[in-house]
Formats: sequence, C-alpha cells, structure tokens
Amino acid sequence: MQDYGGLNGVLVGNRIPKDYFVTEGTGQSDITVHAGSYHLALRNAGIEMCNIMCYSSILPKIARQIDKPAELTHGSVMETISAVATADRGQRATAGIIYGWLRRKDDGEKHGGLVCEYNGHKAEADACAELRSSLKELYTNGYSDDFDMDEIVLHSTSFVPEKRYGTALIALCFVNYVVPMLGNTQGL
Repeated sequence: MQDYGGLNGVLVGNRIPKDYFVTEGTGQSDITVHAGSYHLALRNAGIEMCNIMCYSSILPKIARQIDKPAELTHGSVMETISAVATADRGQRATAGIIYGWLRRKDDGEKHGGLVCEYNGHKAEADACAELRSSLKELYTNGYSDDFDMDEIVLHSTSFVPEKRYGTALIALCFVNYVVPMLGNTQGL
C-alpha cells in the first residue's frame, strides 16, 4: 500500500462524462431572463427540474449520445455543454452547437471530440456558418497533424421573442460518468 499522509480510502481520478443526450428549447417572458425566459427555455427543453452546470468544449472518447431519459430527478445536477442566447423583444436569439470526433490518422482510433458553441443574434444560417468555421479553426490549430475529424453534428435554434425577454438554448446533457480508480489511501 502507498502512504497518502495517513489516510485510508480510495484515490480516484477526474470523472469522465460518458452518456449524453441533446436537447433544445426557447422561452420568453415579460418579467426577467434567469427566472423567466431562461427557465422557460429549460422547461421547453425538458431539463428545468435540474441544476444546470456548464462545461467547456471537449468530449472524451467514451462519450456517446443516447435518447433523453424518460425521467430526470428534480433537483439533480445536470452537467452540460450548452449554448444559451438571450435577446430583447424584437431581437433575434440564436443558439447553436457543433461537434466532431477526432480519430488518429495512423490507426483510426477515436481520440475524443471538439465542441463549439454559438450564442448571439445572427440569423441561424449565419450562426451555423460561424460554427463550422470555429470547429475548423480548433481542429486546424492543434489537432490536424495527428488526427482526422469526422461525424460532425450541428444543432441550432433561433427565434425572435414577442415578449420583453427571450432565450434560445441547445445543450449536450451528461447523465453518467466513469470514475477512474487510481489507488488506495490509508487512515481516512
């Protein structure tokens, strides 16, 4: 056994997100954004009962898309990669996510994925063009020497709210994780 300062227990690594579903929604409110249009967009997406936490934009190689579960636990933590755009009445809200999978050039093995988000006011077609350019830029500046990119997926939604505030969102929502076991500790 290895000594970890007199503590007993299990040493674990960082959690690795595994299964995810994709959802989208829009909402509008005359009251506010956070407890108004944003909440209603979450409701429209079917995840309003969860506490939403946001990741940056990397997918591990084990991640796989599944169907949205029939039930989510009220008050549970929902970790996501998300795009959220808010707008005022008459202004467009556009949210989009694009992702692709990196595969090693030498043997084709999946390495992981890159994700880009768009949150803004552009027309949906223009936002999608920007997403494609952003993903290409990430790939070209750090991955193209060793990896090919395939299985590119793009999701977007856009609307112009008639109420005072509007929110559009797209989210990759993780439902489970792999936790690597690194070793034992002594004395917890």
